[in-house]
Amino acid sequence: MRVYKFGGASVKDGAGIRNLAHILEGAKDNLVIVVSAFGKTTNALESVLGTWYAADEIWKEKLNSLVQYHRDVMHDLVRNPSVLSGEIEISFAKLRDYLSVPPRFEYDQEYDQVVSYGELWSTMIVAEYLKSEGAGAEWVDIRKVLITDNRYRDANILRDESQKRALAAFDFRKVRMYVTQGFIGGTFAGFSTTLGREGSDYTAALLGNMLDAESVTVWKDVPGIMNADPRWLSDAEMLEEISYREAVEMTFSGAKVIHPKTIKPLHNKKIPLYVRSFIESQKEGTTIKEDASLRKLLPVYIKKEDQILISILPKDFSFVMGESLGIVFQAFASHGIKVNLVEASAVSINVCVDDERGRIDALLAELGREYSAVYNGNAEMLTIRHYTGAAIERITRGREILLEQRTRSTVRFVVRKTG
Repeated sequence: MRVYKFGGASVKDGAGIRNLAHILEGAKDNLVIVVSAFGKTTNALESVLGTWYAADEIWKEKLNSLVQYHRDVMHDLVRNPSVLSGEIEISFAKLRDYLSVPPRFEYDQEYDQVVSYGELWSTMIVAEYLKSEGAGAEWVDIRKVLITDNRYRDANILRDESQKRALAAFDFRKVRMYVTQGFIGGTFAGFSTTLGREGSDYTAALLGNMLDAESVTVWKDVPGIMNADPRWLSDAEMLEEISYREAVEMTFSGAKVIHPKTIKPLHNKKIPLYVRSFIESQKEGTTIKEDASLRKLLPVYIKKEDQILISILPKDFSFVMGESLGIVFQAFASHGIKVNLVEASAVSINVCVDDERGRIDALLAELGREYSAVYNGNAEMLTIRHYTGAAIERITRGREILLEQRTRSTVRFVVRKTG
């Protein structure tokens, strides 16, 4: 049994879904197919949510455009779209009904109730298309399988309950192929949750672990894992094979090719992860596994944009140690702010985080009672794994360096964004 995950770029239109079906034709094993929302649907639903939450009636127009987009995909797939449209039309109506009254909950909870529809719609269409082509795929609502806590927008999986439900839902004695959603889960109370932006890879890894998959394959619009984003450095090269540890280091630093939480469930059961191209599906791509090594040692460049460097100082200039350090980082955690880099001195802590101004403003307001804080916005975090002097010069030349941190194998810079 294997798990395949297809991202939004791979299923943005009818041609993409037909290509997905073509890839599946060559698979002889039992499959769980994890599918993201079509194209930029998550962004579009975020826009619907934002305008609705602000009581701006334009949300109706935005939602109508998004619904029409999905209908157009269905029309492109089959001559008689009614073959595909039954359940999804009901789902369109459910979201309209939900948005017909003012918000009931905090923003993050509303976010998960609304944005989760993107994955529901995409998987309904993919599953029904595969059925119409004779593939016999069964649709599974993952919100009833992956049970989470109620930490909205970054939910934690309740492992034992989810494992039990996964084994019951994906019964290969009955069906060879299942289609389900990435990125989303559900609470015991029936509310939708999300697992963090771009969390479909994590879903695939969780299911691979729970179902003892032989492998997990993530289908991307790149040949595999590159040593840099080719949109940043045009001479980027593909890494044919890397270890779990190398992958964790890369994702922690901000590499976007796989979700940061993806590796642990696979490492726990030594399940290999393949990153392959849905555009050139005959090519092998990158393998991530336990005993892998970089066959060609290349510097690996990672750029994490939209960063803020925060400097926190006790008002009485006491040492930032022990209990004070714990208080500061507990505050970051309580506001749901993930720390990307930390540097501590005798009287200050420098922390690089994602630029989430609402959460950061609330954090600084809380810390302001005991600490002074200043920050530099418009920053980027640049990381080089297996760095050389030439590699450092290449990406820092002409940049204002706000902070530098080195270990034996990794160097990180927080720099002022250019342009």
